[in-house]
Amino acid sequence: MAGDLPNASPALIAQLRQVPLFSELGDEDIASIARQSRERTLTRGDVLFQRGDMPRGFFCVLRGQIKLAFSSAAGNEKVVEVIGAGQSFGEAVMFMERPYPVFAEALVDTTLLAIGHDAILGQLDDNPRFARKLLAGLSIRLHSLVRDVETYTLRSSMQRVIGYLLQQTPEDINAGECRIDLPTSKQVIASRLNLTPETLSRIFHDLAESGLITVAGKRITLHDLRRLRAHEG
Repeated sequence: MAGDLPNASPALIAQLRQVPLFSELGDEDIASIARQSRERTLTRGDVLFQRGDMPRGFFCVLRGQIKLAFSSAAGNEKVVEVIGAGQSFGEAVMFMERPYPVFAEALVDTTLLAIGHDAILGQLDDNPRFARKLLAGLSIRLHSLVRDVETYTLRSSMQRVIGYLLQQTPEDINAGECRIDLPTSKQVIASRLNLTPETLSRIFHDLAESGLITVAGKRITLHDLRRLRAHEG
């Protein structure tokens, strides 16, 4: 379901301000973007776009989660990224004017803002700070992809899983015990870490046997953050 947004509510402006790309824009600029955008609601499993579709803009997640992935010739799925609330995606492909290299699927019920190409071009022409922010956002995405390649090639499977678990902990907790809720299914996490689901399950089991974690569905208790960091390498 989709709808135009002729009037940007204060709540929507506040949400868009949390998106790093828009954090330095004034309320009028954000409202202008919102008025040229469309809200879309997806249910779990809905596909936003397919690999090979041409982009008409990019997207911000207001609520929910989007999986970016592609399928191999053998039918195996590789998750490239999981996009959560407050994050944007599709900017680079929009400027390249090339087909999407991945497909996008809602992992849970999700609300998006589809931002048209023209809305962004207007900001680029009028606001140099916005242009710098956009370039910074694209650079961060590139560095993240490079970091992923480094992780897959230089780290063991165990180190990848421990690193992922530590990424989910609050920034203000450095030691002791911590409980986290996995943001998505273990199958998606395994694909994101370039592992099979069986390998991920085995590593969770080994960490639990070592007394480092306790697994209860999606809730994971990390019993000793210092020991986990030591195992992360």
